[in-house]
Amino acid sequence: MPIKRMWGGRFEEAGDDFINNFGASIGFDQEMAEEDIHGSLAHVKMLKATNILSENDADQIIAGLEKLEQKLHQGKLKFSVDNEDIHMNIEALLTEEIGPVAGKLHTGRSRNDQVATDLHLYVNERLPLVIQALRNLQRVLVNKAEENVETIMPGYTHMQHAQPISYGHYLMAYFQMFQRDIERFEFNKQHTSISPLGAAALAGTTFPIDRELSSQLLGFNQPYANSLDAVSDRDFVLEFLSNASILMMHLSRLCEEIIYWCSYEFNYIELADEYSTGSSIMPQKKNPDMAELIRGKSGRVYGDLVGLLTTMKSLPLAYNKDMQEDKEGVFDAVKTILPSIKIMAGMVKTLHVHKARMEHATHNDFSNATELADYLATKGIPFRQAHEIVGELVLQGLKTGTNLSDIPLNKYQEINPKIQKDVYECLKPKVAVERRQSLGGTSFTQVREQIKQAKELLANH
Repeated sequence: MPIKRMWGGRFEEAGDDFINNFGASIGFDQEMAEEDIHGSLAHVKMLKATNILSENDADQIIAGLEKLEQKLHQGKLKFSVDNEDIHMNIEALLTEEIGPVAGKLHTGRSRNDQVATDLHLYVNERLPLVIQALRNLQRVLVNKAEENVETIMPGYTHMQHAQPISYGHYLMAYFQMFQRDIERFEFNKQHTSISPLGAAALAGTTFPIDRELSSQLLGFNQPYANSLDAVSDRDFVLEFLSNASILMMHLSRLCEEIIYWCSYEFNYIELADEYSTGSSIMPQKKNPDMAELIRGKSGRVYGDLVGLLTTMKSLPLAYNKDMQEDKEGVFDAVKTILPSIKIMAGMVKTLHVHKARMEHATHNDFSNATELADYLATKGIPFRQAHEIVGELVLQGLKTGTNLSDIPLNKYQEINPKIQKDVYECLKPKVAVERRQSLGGTSFTQVREQIKQAKELLANH
């Protein structure tokens, strides 16, 4: 028997099940069931306040919606593909609950502004969760950095030893990356906290609704100023997915280095057992699977962003069915980034730092070459000339197995007689780190200042 559609008055025939299932979205947009109920509650309260609905009708609808929300929390709501989407499902369930008066709920609105409202609510309610998770990760980074201010490690460019740095300094670099992520998500709130409700299908409504009131009831900052824009805008979703992609890129970079650092060749860190796995055939293996998974999941979040960008790129105003594809990527991104942040925080918190191994890697590696060039510059040799001199010394050292700190003083004095024994002090990795006192540098003083400022920033939130 053909299903009677809520919009079916104009139609003589019903599509077959395959077509109906293809067009339905209840399989995924039931994720927004609570948001749909909240949007409907705000709408009916506004209809009551403006006397568009009688007090009796509105109160029945409000009681029915509150009952549905209670059943939702109890896991008692059953959704049907016959009702296509979460909006029609909620209305059908409301009709079962309170009878035909439920049909008055849709006065002055359309599914177009309804779905946009639900999506705004969904993203708006998840943004604080993402920000909170990132701040927790920042706290873990700060604590680990504070434990390792004076832990010396090689700094890299092109994955080649460059200059010795503080491991705490390294960790605080990621603190700053995640701070920018937080700021991007904070800005995302501005475009998410706007209410489409009351824009109706695309042109507004003839009913004397109060969009300011429904916006306030939903906790939004303001309603959209243009009804066409209200139902067709998905910029706030694209911003969220873009921010999520940048965040996953940052997490992936940190994962990449964790994977390097815990390898046999580096052995700078060791991951806790709970964030590692073994091999089914090789008993000795301890694999950084959680780091690899986060690194891999960056690709799916990128895909969520590119997918929606592609969907939206040629859409005319206002609503088009293409926009049904705007939700799954958002749901997927939320379900990917929140666990990824949590796993990363736990992984960093519990990792063990092999401090001696890190520092040992800064010896005999010529990463103190810049220190020698800087030293020569203080003796009046132009830096470009000093750079060339040191480069030649490094080349000789590589050929003869001689480190810069092993070159005799008389050899240095042949370059410049002003060079004294203090040159060997400058060449020590720890001294090289401590001497970098410029703002934001890797000296212990500067790293402690970074940590202090980070703690103040976190305390304010």
